[in-house]
Amino acid sequence: MAKPDQPLHAIVLGAGLMGRLLACEWLQRGHRVSLYDAAGPDAQGSAARVAAAMLAPLAESAVTEPSVVAMGHYSLARWPQLLAALAEPVFFQQAGTLIVWHRQDAPEATRFARQLDATCQGNSSLAKPQPLDAPALAELEPGLSNRFLHGSYLPGEGQLDNRQLLASLLHQLELGGAALNWHQPRQVADFAVGQPGGPDYLFDCRGLGAKPDWQNLRGVRGEVIRVHAPEVTLQRPVRLIHPRYPLYIAPKPGGVFVIGATEIESEDMSPMTVRSALELLSAAYTVHSGFAEARVLEMSTQCRPTLPDNLPALRRLGPRTLQINGLYRHGFMIAPALLDAAMQWADSGQSPLAGQFPLRTIL
Repeated sequence: MAKPDQPLHAIVLGAGLMGRLLACEWLQRGHRVSLYDAAGPDAQGSAARVAAAMLAPLAESAVTEPSVVAMGHYSLARWPQLLAALAEPVFFQQAGTLIVWHRQDAPEATRFARQLDATCQGNSSLAKPQPLDAPALAELEPGLSNRFLHGSYLPGEGQLDNRQLLASLLHQLELGGAALNWHQPRQVADFAVGQPGGPDYLFDCRGLGAKPDWQNLRGVRGEVIRVHAPEVTLQRPVRLIHPRYPLYIAPKPGGVFVIGATEIESEDMSPMTVRSALELLSAAYTVHSGFAEARVLEMSTQCRPTLPDNLPALRRLGPRTLQINGLYRHGFMIAPALLDAAMQWADSGQSPLAGQFPLRTIL
């Protein structure tokens, strides 16, 4: 890549989480960015807006591959560095994850614990889960005192505020003088990358918007509820062992909680179903009865961009054109790893970091 006194021009397609991170990183290196998105600056069309933004590689190991766990562990250390470079603050917490379950789901909790133990054996850098009896659980999370007989604590895991982050990244792009083109969907073929008059690089971060260029992409529907529950006090994300899908309650600033998420093999973007709303809210109530008086702020639906193996990938379409896609349900957890791998590719045409995880690359 050229030195900062020789600025290059990059096109970034898609202004979701990955697109904004890449554009900010490019600007920080002294280059020029033109960003195109089919929606507006509030990221309404992005899966990143409908998310809890939990950074929980060990907890997610029960439903994903070791490579994603490794990317998540790497990204936990990178997030504070990325956030420190932003002009506007973003809520970030690294107080671990609490796992709880009801008595009837104890067999599933046992299976879950075995999976976590196996993950830790395969990755010695991960902190091991800490089993909790009722008194220890109450000491760690007083708001759940006398509600569960057992639990498990995963130290070191974290979360951030996804919407604060998206807004802060947008502010950073504006400060850096990025050319922001809203409600202007573009395709890779619209740009003559590396040709006279064309951009020097192109990064395609459109998620499901990239289906014309990446035919085996599919959407996985997820539904999330945001509530305001000032009577509930939780100090960290809580995951409830659930018979149908991983269920979480993530506390955000101001007494707001994100409750999610369903996982349905469908690209249906219609509003949340009654069944999903009942399941999510009922499960939250069984964790803490204070949610009975919560005010529902939002019921949101979005489709997560997913590849056939449910794993992320980098794909090179040309010498200076790179697609980043397939983040599935792990976008915030793994985005910094994908960012650094992509920037390594831009620097040298290859990415040792991608091989370290390993991250699937189609170069």
